[in-house]
Amino acid sequence: MQNPSIVLYGPGSAKLEDKPVPEIVDGHDVIVRIAFVGVCGSDVHFWNHGGIGKHVDLTAGIVMGHEASGTISSIGPAVTCVSVGDRVAIEPGVPCRFCSYCRSGSYHLCKDMRFAAAPGPPDTQGTLCKYFKVAEDFVYKVGDEMSLEETVLVEPTSVAVHAVKLADVRAGETVVVMGSGTIGLLCAAVARAFGAYRIILVDILDTKLEFAKLFLGCETFKPSTTASAEENASSLRSSLNLSSTCIDTVIEASGAAASIETGINVLRPGGKYVQTGMGKPKIEFPIGMISEKELMVRGCFRYGAGDYELAVSLLTRAIINVKPLISSTTRFEEATEAWKKTARGEGIKNLIRGVDD
Repeated sequence: MQNPSIVLYGPGSAKLEDKPVPEIVDGHDVIVRIAFVGVCGSDVHFWNHGGIGKHVDLTAGIVMGHEASGTISSIGPAVTCVSVGDRVAIEPGVPCRFCSYCRSGSYHLCKDMRFAAAPGPPDTQGTLCKYFKVAEDFVYKVGDEMSLEETVLVEPTSVAVHAVKLADVRAGETVVVMGSGTIGLLCAAVARAFGAYRIILVDILDTKLEFAKLFLGCETFKPSTTASAEENASSLRSSLNLSSTCIDTVIEASGAAASIETGINVLRPGGKYVQTGMGKPKIEFPIGMISEKELMVRGCFRYGAGDYELAVSLLTRAIINVKPLISSTTRFEEATEAWKKTARGEGIKNLIRGVDD
């Protein structure tokens, strides 16, 4: 095969197929030889349900994967930022560059964003292949001190960087992160790097909370699944000896309705709330409490200008150590097993190895 690729055709239906090797068209194009691809929750949703929130037409097939690392295989004639052989993290979405969002620096909100493994029209093929084409300014060189396995984690770390920047986390603050999956753990790690004094991770699974303690040495709280949001918020404060005016920031990283409501309840008046987790399209939201407490509420969507650079720096300088998050590596030809493993809740970050020579 010239460019082996894992192609999804619908829920539970994926095939290993050959695709054309991408060609350099624009002078600023680069071709990346993919080394590793991470499994994201969105991959699991597509594998199990054929989409996120709603089914999409996958009958033509779409190459999956968007968290990826690799080595520059070839470059266009105008490329100056990278060279053949450079080891890189890939930012998997390229915007139009010309709309008002792009020109104002919010390119991640571009309506014509071409994001890897995103159904169209037109469909955008993903990174779960041997060769992937991207613009030179959307790959980021990494040093030899960071493995290409770790480099995959630049993508979710960039989400965490974006969330913490939106929350305007400052030195000395107390931060609560709702949900301790990959994004929640990284939000907590980035918040610490930004100077947060006290960090509490919240989850309903004991195994995740135990990992969070080992990974970050932070405080944890397990809410009751039968208690109200008000009761869980009160229990969190009392068990950790926090007053109603102590919690400055909540970053919600689960998308669960109960978690969202508890997060709003636990915040101090004037506190900051960032919704990072993607849940159901429509849920009940405690809007009255948001007004009464005069909370700052922000949504968080992927990552924007400067987030990838900072994520690379945090990992390269070992300010955040992502090695413990990598739970397994699956052969390329068995990529669906990595999706199934993640769907069962096994591990934190499961990787898929690139095509072997």
